Amino acid sequence: MSIRIDGRTTDQLREVKFARHWLDHAEGSCLVEFGRTKVLVAASVEVGVPRWRKGSGLGWVTGEYEMLPRATNTRNDRESRRGKVGGRTHEISRLVGRSLRAVIDYAALGENTIQIDCDVLQADGGTRTASITGAYIALYDAVAWLRERGALVSEPLKDSLAAISVGIVNGVPMLDLAYNEDSIADVDMNIVCNGAGKLIEVQGTAEGEPFERSLLDQLLDLGQSGCAELTRLQREVLAQ
Repeated sequence: MSIRIDGRTTDQLREVKFARHWLDHAEGSCLVEFGRTKVLVAASVEVGVPRWRKGSGLGWVTGEYEMLPRATNTRNDRESRRGKVGGRTHEISRLVGRSLRAVIDYAALGENTIQIDCDVLQADGGTRTASITGAYIALYDAVAWLRERGALVSEPLKDSLAAISVGIVNGVPMLDLAYNEDSIADVDMNIVCNGAGKLIEVQGTAEGEPFERSLLDQLLDLGQSGCAELTRLQREVLAQ
């Protein structure tokens, strides 16, 4: 397999790190690193659910994503100062929420809400996939916090959750793109899987020319193998 700029093979993840309980006050938290990309995830538990959910007996999980002003090589204004959330931020927040809800049993959670906040401290590609992967660990610990207090109806976590980017760079399918690869990719794709390896969401775009179905299959295989490795790493850190 060809060697990339940072010395990895085409099917190799960047170095992945998880630091659980990174925040003192959040019910669940995790600092996740995919290479130079660093995201701080906090899970906050609220008793009760949104008004439209009250009386249903069902819980709710939602997510928000945002970049700090100097997460990138130039400063970006805080979106709160602009007076509106940008389209990219809104889209990724919705992706994080959808992904987390795919592994939650609402009835088992009871009428409790878990809010996940993903703040990108440093961006070098794959911020949304790092956010989702770290968010699962924060969610896991928030659920444990509820369990310890007898606030759950039953076990709400149906499976684990991980996400990774894949793409085609100079005609070569690659796993876990850093920014210098993502910025020149012919095809850019994000893949979200549960712990069983089943697909939750696939987001893919041909940035230049259309691509063949055979390349899509290769990218899906790469993404699922990457998610499987992330799942293994998650299980290791959660077992500690």
